[in-house]
Amino acid sequence: MQSSPGPEACPQDDVPEFAFIGRSNVGKSSLLNLLTGKQGLARVSQTPGCTQLINFFKINGAFRMVDLPGYGYAKVPKGHRVAFQDIIAGYIADRPNLRRVFVLVDSRHEPQKIDLEFLEWLGEVERPFSVVFTKIDKLKPSHVKKNTEAFLEALAAFHAGTPDVFLTSSKTRDGKREILGSICSLLEAAA
Repeated sequence: MQSSPGPEACPQDDVPEFAFIGRSNVGKSSLLNLLTGKQGLARVSQTPGCTQLINFFKINGAFRMVDLPGYGYAKVPKGHRVAFQDIIAGYIADRPNLRRVFVLVDSRHEPQKIDLEFLEWLGEVERPFSVVFTKIDKLKPSHVKKNTEAFLEALAAFHAGTPDVFLTSSKTRDGKREILGSICSLLEAAA
């Protein structure tokens, strides 16, 4: 693992990177631990805003999973929130080896403005993204379906095409195989 306070201190090589981001407390650390099969790799906390650096996890020497600070609410001073936004924007907009941004969205909620605004910005900076709905074990399947469909409908208002979508639960391990398969496919397509 390597951590960086900003884009200037990121690893200086061309290893492909796949970034994971979402609102604070969306379940990002739990998902990264699930995907890597290493509990405790990414710090899980009940307190929003725990991730304050860009954290790089090299996987099998082939690629990196990148844990970005959450956007939105966090129990940190306002000045730190602005710094987080600058770190995130600088990394995503300028990182040459960033292949895909996996944007985590809490499946328990109706479409949130902050998530949609972030995805709209990704489109503006022309970064490919996938949408990862988290915590699907906490709702009935019909509610998950209703919320995910409403989100994708709201996304379609400003984004052409449908991004890859994953339904995940760190508790039931749903979505692990599909996300890792997507990363492998992206790596193979770039080879």
